[in-house]
Amino acid sequence: MDANNNKTTPMSMIQALRSAMDVMLERDPNVVIFGQDVGYFGGVFRCTEGLQKKYGSSRVFDAPISEGGIVGAAVGMGAYGLRPVPEIQFADYFYPASDQIVSEAARLRYRSGGEFIAPLTIRMPCGGGIYGGQTHSQSPEALFTQVCGLRTVMPSNPYDAKGLLIASIENDDPVIFLEPKRLYNGPFDGHHETPVVPWSKHAMGEVPEGYYTVPLEKASVFRSGTQVTVLAYGTMVFVAEAAARETGVDAEIIDLRSLWPLDLDSIVASVKKTRRCVVVHEATRTCGFGAELTSLVQEHCFYHLESPIERVTGWDTPYPHAQEWTYFPGPARVGAALLKAMEA
Repeated sequence: MDANNNKTTPMSMIQALRSAMDVMLERDPNVVIFGQDVGYFGGVFRCTEGLQKKYGSSRVFDAPISEGGIVGAAVGMGAYGLRPVPEIQFADYFYPASDQIVSEAARLRYRSGGEFIAPLTIRMPCGGGIYGGQTHSQSPEALFTQVCGLRTVMPSNPYDAKGLLIASIENDDPVIFLEPKRLYNGPFDGHHETPVVPWSKHAMGEVPEGYYTVPLEKASVFRSGTQVTVLAYGTMVFVAEAAARETGVDAEIIDLRSLWPLDLDSIVASVKKTRRCVVVHEATRTCGFGAELTSLVQEHCFYHLESPIERVTGWDTPYPHAQEWTYFPGPARVGAALLKAMEA
């Protein structure tokens, strides 16, 4: 049982996301789910498996291969009172829907003077580590955090995934809900040569069966520490944990969860305590979200820092297939940054 006497059960992130959608489909008749293959097939990753059978093809249904059409329809649905949860099969495919996301969904409340809202939650599997190559491995979060009117969320574990997805669906703002697909079936510490550990063997795989929410705009302290703050999200949370363990550095790992709006207070409090900071993400380095994080830490914690802020990211190249693990920011690269931050 959880604190609210909600029975818990072991779930993978896939199962937790499905449970969140199941809960919301049952609670709110205005919730609809659609996208490529999400209906009868249950989604390419099976996140929506069984939902069409349970709720019918008017609540959970397939859409044409048209990302612009999927998001455009969702904006219209939201304006007229529904709470759509469209899926973009891979985050890499959102680009044809950029205008609908940026010019329509993000701006509708503002341009209508509050008369209309776009309460849609766009689910997008993201990130690498699955040998997906350049068009199935991208982490485009920074392209959304720059857009006024959008919320951007990326969970790192099943418990947060379910609670954050429910909170996102209930929110009146459009939410970009990014799901690190390398975490769908278990935590991943960057050591690709070792067997996958299932979520059933991890504490964060214990998920309440019923309704609960994890607050948006609130980071969590994934690992307490005293020597250096690591700002991470998604898969990099577990990579940072492995790096701290392997280097012996007592790192405090902040799992941002909500990228924008950002929990700046938790970041500042941690950096002022440890006096050092390492920023880690899988996306490309130049203009990645880590640049914004670095700037904010510099602005708010400058007189507390004992060493320069370190950044560990993907490279400024397309995501390579043959050199996956050279591109992927693994524990060795993160560990080197931790040790460098400790030198001063």
